[in-house]
Amino acid sequence: MLRVDLHLHSTASDGRFSPAELIHKAVDEGLTVISLTDHDTVDGVAPALEAARAFPQLRLIPGVEISTYISEGEVHILGYFIDYIDGSLQASLEQMRNSRWERAQKMVAKLNKLGCPIEWERVQEIAGSGAIGRPHIAQALIEKGYIESFKEAFTKYIGRDGPAYVERYKITPAGAVELVIQAKGLPVLAHPLTVPEPERIATELKAVGLIGIEAYYAAYTAEDVERLVSMANRHSLITTGGTDFHGLDNNVEMSIGGVDIPEESLKNLLALARQARLKPAST
Repeated sequence: MLRVDLHLHSTASDGRFSPAELIHKAVDEGLTVISLTDHDTVDGVAPALEAARAFPQLRLIPGVEISTYISEGEVHILGYFIDYIDGSLQASLEQMRNSRWERAQKMVAKLNKLGCPIEWERVQEIAGSGAIGRPHIAQALIEKGYIESFKEAFTKYIGRDGPAYVERYKITPAGAVELVIQAKGLPVLAHPLTVPEPERIATELKAVGLIGIEAYYAAYTAEDVERLVSMANRHSLITTGGTDFHGLDNNVEMSIGGVDIPEESLKNLLALARQARLKPAST
């Protein structure tokens, strides 16, 4: 039986474990196919591939999770089998990461005004070499004793409706789909039930190249999965899945490989990847 997790984060963005450590965890859990999909960065892909060379039983798919914005909220696009050294992809992702830095500074300033002072230098230390994200701010808040969990940080302060929330630069969902395709990747709508009107969004994005939706996801019930699989079938989209593992909070987070993903879903993704490689370049 294949064990699969196609949605994982490392210290290259806002995960707890380095790319190499993540590879070792995947092997320890008996996974056979994984994808590293850090937020708005592919910096972890090369070291993950290097670490995976020691484990021929594990297949690593180069990936990314791109943050995008519509008026009703955020939409995330997963890219699989991307050319992670593509110059246009890296330039666009760098612009997004720079906006994360500016946004995090503004959020720290807001928290200070709200009576929860944290040091910007400490947030940078927590992030290390990775792209700064809200989980790093949450960790700083926990260390100061202002809150007890990552969930509380988002609910009380830094979630979308929180008093310290700050918007940042994002491309549109269609722009992210096109960016993934330009990098020779396969674009998939991440955790669709966090998206307003997911069927409308999926339909619109299919018109520009979306190939699937993430129907199997850590927080989804059997009824959720059934609804999303039916939606995918109606629009001739494939289904993928993953845990969205960050390794930050064992109390609320599913462990790596914890989502049951049908083998057929992986086969469909691999088949599309083979087709994309065989397709002649457009002139």
